[in-house]
Amino acid sequence: MMNLEEIKRNTDLVNSIDWEMTPEEAVRLYLEWGNNWTRGNYVIRSKDDVSHYFVVNTWKEEPVIYFIRRNSDEAVELAEIRMPNDLKKRYLHSLGRHKGVWAIEGEVKSWLKQKLDVH
Repeated sequence: MMNLEEIKRNTDLVNSIDWEMTPEEAVRLYLEWGNNWTRGNYVIRSKDDVSHYFVVNTWKEEPVIYFIRRNSDEAVELAEIRMPNDLKKRYLHSLGRHKGVWAIEGEVKSWLKQKLDVH
């Protein structure tokens, strides 16, 4: 698995990150091809169409950020990233400790962008 520093050094990979992709949108685009017409011009046509995005998984005791590469065949976890303790505590509190796989947003998204030098 990659770490944040390895991702940061790969400019093409950083530039390919879809910062607005959500887990729900990824499923709709890549697994429910018939629903794509409602979104506009972005349609998945083959397994060569790929998205890179982050999610936060809270199913275990500690939330983990995963960097995902998804196409119509599979979703691959490219990196597993731990949050700093203070961010982790605020994040869990904001969720009410609900279990799930969540889109990155707010403070978590800002922290990742800062770590990857994305403006």
